[in-house]
Amino acid sequence: MKIGKRRFDQTSLPGYQQTMQSWFVYLLRCADGSLYCGITTDVSRRLNEHNAGTASKYTRSRLPVSLETHISVENRSEASKFEIKVKKKPRTKKINYLKSLKQ
Repeated sequence: MKIGKRRFDQTSLPGYQQTMQSWFVYLLRCADGSLYCGITTDVSRRLNEHNAGTASKYTRSRLPVSLETHISVENRSEASKFEIKVKKKPRTKKINYLKSLKQ
């Protein structure tokens, strides 16, 4: 049954289950010493994608990357908000900020 442009049985769609997973905000250290912040539902998969050069344009030219720290959050909205907060912090405070939230 269709209601407008959306399907009534939206819960059966493949992407719907992903919204129920926990999200992570992660911080990577690149080979040139710079930091990269991002969000994901699977930190190890995303780290592998970064090191393969398929995850982001920024890290592609700064390989290899290593995981500095990450935190778990409830949903994508929270993850996006924390990512913005981290990106606004000075470089020297980003790691400590995420580690303080982890405790």
